[in-house]
Amino acid sequence: MYADCHAVRSARKVFEEMTVKDVVTWSSMIAAYVASNSPLDAFRVFHQMGQTNVKPNSVTLVSLLSACTKMLDVRAGESIHSYLIMSHMNMDVALGTALFDMYAKCGKINEAVVVFNSMDGKNLQSYTVMMSVLADHGRHKDVLSLFNNMEDMGLQPDSLAFAVILSACSHAGLVCEGRRYFDRMVRMYDIKPSVEHYGCMVDLLGRSGLIQEAYDIIKGMPMEPNGIILRSFLAACRNHGWIPSLDADFLSKLESELGANYVLAANVFSTFASWKDANNIRLAMKQKGLEKIPGCSWVEV
Repeated sequence: MYADCHAVRSARKVFEEMTVKDVVTWSSMIAAYVASNSPLDAFRVFHQMGQTNVKPNSVTLVSLLSACTKMLDVRAGESIHSYLIMSHMNMDVALGTALFDMYAKCGKINEAVVVFNSMDGKNLQSYTVMMSVLADHGRHKDVLSLFNNMEDMGLQPDSLAFAVILSACSHAGLVCEGRRYFDRMVRMYDIKPSVEHYGCMVDLLGRSGLIQEAYDIIKGMPMEPNGIILRSFLAACRNHGWIPSLDADFLSKLESELGANYVLAANVFSTFASWKDANNIRLAMKQKGLEKIPGCSWVEV
């Protein structure tokens, strides 16, 4: 209860007061630390668990693999994998999914594929997670193949699975495939498209230079487009040097407190030599005291 309420210190206090602790007790404490984003404390508890000769079960190892993923510690994850093999522990769907997700998040995509293929039982969640990690590593053709394999296995894709496949089509520039999957989602599986699905289609069409079709999707959405969709569309307009006539209502839907939106809109107008509109936007940005936050990145070794 304390852990679910994010009161991990109180949870630890109750844990320490218990005179008898079984595998469920230890696993719960480990999971509490993982959920509170304290993976090192989770491993410390696991070490104490080993000193009491209580053997971990699959639930324990799922939490530890999640801790490895948070820390991007592939060596610790490999140690858990070795323990699985040496102890002949049955790799259920949850444990297998946590294991290949750890490998993938740590950049070991080939190892993740091996683990996934070795799993006896796979459910919709494991397929969706595998498609997501393949997409993250740019293996978009493999995503499409896995999606079709999932359907052949008799698993019915849900809204999240279609969001993953549409995103993969977008980044791979697969326009025809993206249209087909979107149509299949609506007609065959009767799934109502969400903002994320529409966003993927706008991004897909925008990247491919089909600006007018992307604009028609935005105008035909049954809900208000969010700032991500509008920025994606404007960026596509700028990149391809073409834009339909935008009304004031369209531009007003962009978040007014983000300086990047003003810069992007000004750049679009500048592309078409509409200097007056571009200057007006930059002037409004200065009057509000907004600045575009510069991009940054880092590599952690």
